[in-house]
Amino acid sequence: MKETLIKVLRREKEEHEEEHPKSIGLIIDGPNILRKEFGIKLEDIVEALERIGRIRVAKVVLNQYAPQGLIEAVVNQGLEPVIVAGDTDVRIAIEAMELIYNSDVDVIALATRDADFLPIIQEAKRRGKETIIIGTEPGFSVALQNAADYVIKMEGRKQKEKKAP
Repeated sequence: MKETLIKVLRREKEEHEEEHPKSIGLIIDGPNILRKEFGIKLEDIVEALERIGRIRVAKVVLNQYAPQGLIEAVVNQGLEPVIVAGDTDVRIAIEAMELIYNSDVDVIALATRDADFLPIIQEAKRRGKETIIIGTEPGFSVALQNAADYVIKMEGRKQKEKKAP
C-alpha cells in the first residue's frame, strides 16, 4: 500500500491536451515541506508532477542545518540541493524568478505552505506560466491554493496514522 496519499486538483480544464509534455521547473521549500512530522517523500512529489508534465529543473532549497541524510536523499532522487546559510525564503524567490524567465520551462511548481510566496505565483502567471502549488496541512495557505492553476495536496504516512481511530 502506498505510504502517501496524493490528490491532484486541476483548477481549469484545457480544451485539448498538449502534444508534447509540459516542461516543469520545481522548487521545494525544504524546511517548510520536508519535515519529519509531515512524512512527505521526495519521490511522491516527483510522481505527482509527472502526472502533469516532465520535470526539467528541480531544486530543493535547504538551510545549513539540513541533515546529511536529507541532502543525500535529494541527490539520490536526481534533484539539486541548494544549501543556504540562514533563511531560505530569499533564495527560493531568486530560484523561482530564474524559472519564470526561463523560456524552456512551461510550468512553475512550488512546494511550500507559505503564503509569502504568493507574489511568485502571481508573477509566473503574469509571464504566461502555468503554476502548481504543492503542500500539506496544517498551515497550507488558502491564498496559494486559490492562486495556482494546479494544487497538489500531499498527506504523509504520519498524518494518516493520526487520523486512524
